[in-house]
Amino acid sequence: MTDNQPRPSLRVCVIGLAGVGKSTCAGLIEEFARDKGLTYARVKLAEPLYHLQEQVYRTAGADLREDAQDQVLMEALADAMRRIRPESLADDFTRRLARTDAELVVNDDLRDPHVDAPALRAHGFRVLRVVCDEALRQSRLDQRDDPTRADRSTRQIDLIEPDAVIDNGSGLDAYRAAVHELLGSWL
Repeated sequence: MTDNQPRPSLRVCVIGLAGVGKSTCAGLIEEFARDKGLTYARVKLAEPLYHLQEQVYRTAGADLREDAQDQVLMEALADAMRRIRPESLADDFTRRLARTDAELVVNDDLRDPHVDAPALRAHGFRVLRVVCDEALRQSRLDQRDDPTRADRSTRQIDLIEPDAVIDNGSGLDAYRAAVHELLGSWL
C-alpha cells in the first residue's frame, strides 16, 4: 500500500448467545488487525452497564471479579436505561465510537434488535453471528464464574440479520481460520 491509498477500515459487530465465543472472536479480530498492521479498538455497548454493575456491588458491599457479569443485574440495568430512554445505550456507544480512529473496530455485546442494532448498522457495522452446538455452549458457560446467568436479553437475537455466520465448534485453529478468512474478504 502506498501513502496515497486510503487505509482500509472495517467495523464488525459479533453477536450470539452467551458461551458461543464472542469474546474469543473479538480477540481473533484483534489478532487479524495486528497481523495486517491495522489499528484496532473494541467498543462495548454495555460499558455503562459494567460501570453501574460495579457501583451496585460496591454499594452492596460485595466483591465482584473484574471480568464477571451478573447477567441478571445487567439485564435489569439495561431494561431500566431503555425504559427511561430507549436510545440511551446506543447514543452512549455512538459518542465513544466517535472518539476512536481505529481502522478495525469491533463490538461483541449487541443484543437489542430494535434500537441498538439499527444504530450500529447506521455507523457501518457488519454483523457476524457466532454459533455452536448447544451442549458445547452449556459446557463453556459451566466453566465461567459469573455470579448469575440470564438469557432473556438474547431471546430476540434472531431478529438481527447477520452478514455472515461462523460455527465455533471445531476448535480454536478452525475458528481462527474462519474469522481471518471472513475478515480478509470484508476488507
